[in-house]
Amino acid sequence: MRSAESSEVGARKNTDAEDDAFRVIERPLFRHKSRAVTLAETPPPPKPEPVRRPAKVAQQLALAHHLQAAIDRGAIADRADVARKLGLTRARVTQLLDLLLLAPDLQAAVLAMEAVDGAEPMAERTLRAVAHAGTWAEQRAAWARQSS
Repeated sequence: MRSAESSEVGARKNTDAEDDAFRVIERPLFRHKSRAVTLAETPPPPKPEPVRRPAKVAQQLALAHHLQAAIDRGAIADRADVARKLGLTRARVTQLLDLLLLAPDLQAAVLAMEAVDGAEPMAERTLRAVAHAGTWAEQRAAWARQSS
């Protein structure tokens, strides 16, 4: 019987020890994420506003307009001169200036694009494919396929 009594006493001791390990919290708790998830009585700070900036393709189209305007004014002789002054290849300058082949409404849409938290809405390669689609009607159809 002693073993039964001792196990009963041991069981009571364990439950007493377990009761001391737990607390009842009556206030709301909020999760805070850092290296480890912790609980606190204060709510976490609000999420910051998303960072918005012009999309990279919008910046490149604006650069293409600027370079073409400089060529038209006579400030720069030609595309080869642009490439030398900017340290780019002539092929890269041609790629940039080919963005000017886009239909005017598509150019306006590209210039209005924004990158939100660093996520670019469209790659330049995709935009060049639209620009090389052919007529403006074909470009609009290619744009619709890419946008959806």
